[in-house]
Amino acid sequence: MKMKLGLIYGGKSAEHNVSLQTALAVINALDMSKFDIHPIYIKENGEWIRGQAIQEPVKEVNTLKLENSGNLISPVSLNADLFPTKVENSEKIDVIFPLLHGPNGEDGTVQGLLELMNIPYVGNGVLASAAGMDKVVMKNLFAQAGLAQAKYVHFIKKDYDESPLEVYEEVENSLGYPCFVKPANLGSSVGINKCDDRQGLEAAIKEAFEYDRKIIIEEGISGREIEIAVIGNDDPICSVVGEIAPKKAFYDYKAKYEDGDTDLIIPGNITEAEYKLIEEMAITSFKAIDGSGLVRADFFLTQDGKALINEVNTMPGFTPFSMFPLMWKHTGLEYPQLIEKLVKLALERFEQKQKIKHTV
Repeated sequence: MKMKLGLIYGGKSAEHNVSLQTALAVINALDMSKFDIHPIYIKENGEWIRGQAIQEPVKEVNTLKLENSGNLISPVSLNADLFPTKVENSEKIDVIFPLLHGPNGEDGTVQGLLELMNIPYVGNGVLASAAGMDKVVMKNLFAQAGLAQAKYVHFIKKDYDESPLEVYEEVENSLGYPCFVKPANLGSSVGINKCDDRQGLEAAIKEAFEYDRKIIIEEGISGREIEIAVIGNDDPICSVVGEIAPKKAFYDYKAKYEDGDTDLIIPGNITEAEYKLIEEMAITSFKAIDGSGLVRADFFLTQDGKALINEVNTMPGFTPFSMFPLMWKHTGLEYPQLIEKLVKLALERFEQKQKIKHTV
């Protein structure tokens, strides 16, 4: 019997189009002799659409938008056993892979919904997803776990609007230039800018607040950008490392997803001691957020061999330019087998949770 795998993609996020690219790549990599693929598209306005099972590779990303299917659904229809429904095409799904990036998808919201519906799903749970999305919470957890990282400050929009000069002065006194301004709850380099002076800082802060009510500002680090992929539940393992060598000032959204204007060096040229350090820190970061399934952990590696963790991504992309599957490929795990491994981990975690007693 083939497994019925639901793919949730799109979403109410600035990374909606990134999610579509991820879904396209995953669909075309799946072994259709093993999986029935059920597309579930979340429109930018939040409406859910369920399409007919996909039987063949998909050529165009716009095909995945399902705009003309007319089959709007309530998310609870995904588990008709628990929530009886007469919705058309409500065949029960065995496991769901949420291919969602950013808020309203990667941040624990959809994960919480799937928990309530008692459906197995790939990837991190509610806590890890929420902590991994909020860069301030994430960095606070890293600090508590003893992980070395760049200095940072953070602000909410109300405080900035009331006292912008104080914000500028705190950044300059605590971090200096260059520094990086980021929305606290967004990924994929959306709304992120490098600042070399106060004029740039002011513009970057205003842009970042367009995406979130909370921002984080980090000191600029002179070092190589090293990434490592982690999979597992209670016993996570790591891939080889990869190195990002941007041809621009930094690895921005366009370089990641559009023009490929970046060199990806896999495996990265680091020493065995440097690898062991990054591997240990990646696993520590995974456990610090109570991760499950997968994360990509990003580091700065300085000239003296010091590693600083930058962040973890709890739903790294699977586009043709994406590091996560490429690192596992160079480790010996091809893309289709990687997806199957993640599905297996999801089912293992689900079965583990089913054994937990919920009575008082």
